[in-house]
Amino acid sequence: MKLTVENIKKDFIQGKNIVKVLDNMNLEISSGEIIALLGKSGSGKSTLLSLLAGLEKPDLGSITIDKIDITKLTEEELCVWRASHLGIVFQQFNLIPHLTALENVMLPLEINGVVDEQKAIDWLNLVELGERIHHYPSMLSGGEQQRVAIARALVFGPPLLLADEPTGNLDSETGKKIIEILLSIVRKEKTTMILVTHDEELAARADRIIRIKGGQCLL
Repeated sequence: MKLTVENIKKDFIQGKNIVKVLDNMNLEISSGEIIALLGKSGSGKSTLLSLLAGLEKPDLGSITIDKIDITKLTEEELCVWRASHLGIVFQQFNLIPHLTALENVMLPLEINGVVDEQKAIDWLNLVELGERIHHYPSMLSGGEQQRVAIARALVFGPPLLLADEPTGNLDSETGKKIIEILLSIVRKEKTTMILVTHDEELAARADRIIRIKGGQCLL
């Protein structure tokens, strides 16, 4: 799964001012590559992630993922594309509170028309939560909730994973364990991952670091 960003431009209007966030940005990521995305607050990291997820559209330019220019897809087509191509791990765990860990992980499978409880159980075992599958999010620690979120994001085998500060709400020790689990799985599955972080030490674990400054990617 190759990802290509070509001449992306994205501005926002604040009052009477136009704020340039991404300015003719170009980026190319190879299949199976793990990228760490660094930049100061307001540099455009989250905006880029939103564009890559198809949640926003650029003002100009194209984003081609797995030979599909997602900037040309309709909202309905984007929903279908995300369901089969994209996993997301957020800083906020975003689990559905009235569903158990198992039911949360099964959700993306069901969206893709697959009913496979055992596969969801296998993934919860993979993130070391085999004994917590029937627990609700409120019964889990922050680290456990994030592990459920990782299993949910990867259970259906997406070629692309976007991870937005996945350890931002966790203590240092728990965060390190989460990252070890995440990197191990991503490398094993050969998933392309873009990891947004402020942590230089964590970024160094990636295959490549890309810094955003002035609306551009600095390689």
